[in-house]
Amino acid sequence: MGQLLRTKSIEALIASSEQEGRRLRRTLGPWSLTALGIGAVIGSGIFILTGTAAAGETLAFRSVLHAPVLDLLIHGPDAVSTIGRPGAGPAITLSFILTALACSFAALCYAELASMIPIAGSAYTYSYATLGEIFAWVIGWDLILEYAVSNMAVAVGFSAYLNDFLESMLGFQLPKQLSAPMISGGQFTGSWFNLPALLVLLALTWILVRGVRESAGANNIMVLVKVGAILVFVIGAARAIEPGNWRPFMPNGFQGVMTGAAIVFFTYIGFDSVSTAAEECKRPQRDLPFGIIATLIVCTLLYAAVALVLTGIADYKTLANAAPVANALKAIGFENIRRWVSVGALMGMVSSLLVFQYGQARVWFAMSRDGLLPPAFSRVHPVHQTPHISTWVAGLAVGLPAGIWDIGTFADLANIGTLFAFVLVSAGVIVLRRRQPERPRSFRVPLVPWLPMLSIVSCFVLMLSLPLETWVRFFVWLVIGLAVYFIFGKKHSELADRTR
Repeated sequence: MGQLLRTKSIEALIASSEQEGRRLRRTLGPWSLTALGIGAVIGSGIFILTGTAAAGETLAFRSVLHAPVLDLLIHGPDAVSTIGRPGAGPAITLSFILTALACSFAALCYAELASMIPIAGSAYTYSYATLGEIFAWVIGWDLILEYAVSNMAVAVGFSAYLNDFLESMLGFQLPKQLSAPMISGGQFTGSWFNLPALLVLLALTWILVRGVRESAGANNIMVLVKVGAILVFVIGAARAIEPGNWRPFMPNGFQGVMTGAAIVFFTYIGFDSVSTAAEECKRPQRDLPFGIIATLIVCTLLYAAVALVLTGIADYKTLANAAPVANALKAIGFENIRRWVSVGALMGMVSSLLVFQYGQARVWFAMSRDGLLPPAFSRVHPVHQTPHISTWVAGLAVGLPAGIWDIGTFADLANIGTLFAFVLVSAGVIVLRRRQPERPRSFRVPLVPWLPMLSIVSCFVLMLSLPLETWVRFFVWLVIGLAVYFIFGKKHSELADRTR
């Protein structure tokens, strides 16, 4: 058990990052970090889930596996039925603000550990320094799943949205045989391969291998485009607001606001990706906390503004569809703004893909440098100083499945993985405060241990809102990961070498 709980000191982690041939180039400043966070957090969800959370939804559970664990605990087998989730109505704006407050608990914990341990790997590295190697392995394996599955879903969505965009702008679509998943719902679709899903990931992988500065530059441009599209919508559509649409503001009371908050919580996932850039940040002690907190503030303001305008230009009851913003603009005849929204949604998907691919490669890189994955993954390109092998493998590992399967049904795996990471990071703050209270901290979480504990409880409640099926798949993935750890990682760990 002692071997499983061995920790790697912060000094050792920093020393590993300075090894020749495994050192990353520090080029990112506070605004590039913030743009990375915004690129990850704001995707197409701002134009979709806003409407769903405002209007509410009816969930049909086909079996116990499809029912949320929390419903099963409260209602028992009776949860296997159709359960309505009341919408927040115009008060969806409050839902976004409440969700931001809940996320801020975890964000503050990330900010403290990121400033203390400015090393690639995010929650994996923090767990290694605080909780022990087995916890680090579990969260690293979990982060690989989170980033990969999330990007598979986004890549499939990008392909579908690209066809819609081409049809609306140029009047044609790509052939279905080359732009749709081969397998959907367990059935062959007649498609040969979803080529756009693979090509966009390969293009982004090439950019990431070229260098972090080039990657950040591309992301900055995409973030400017999608934030511009959001502002065009907010400012341009504001003149069509009908105040009557905001009455009643809370049609389903506070319960509706909380339900809306649970639905939109997952639009905030991604701010933690800022911490994966720790090792390529110029002044991590100052800039990492800034990037994490600024990401949360900017995204909250944009989300709340879109929600306020959307529920002002349309009756919230009409927003329960796959493209609520586009359809609302179409209904009031704002076609030019609708086109901007289409561009913004497309850029949102591409920038999310870029940032999550970046984060995934850094996790593989960090785990390999610690000996838990094969050494090839921690090799750095001699010219570009990027983990090129990890980046290309990550690109193919996501791109090929995205070309074959419709993996949208697996999106909840990304959510449970992220929440689990939040739990361990919050616990890490408490542990490190007790073990090393004297260590300098350029950023400190207030009210420790109460605020990190509140973060842990909040994350567990949200994890329980996910279907039982997601929990089963998550545990299967962890079992596979533990097998890999005991077969390879435990024997090749740098810490194991030192104890022989």
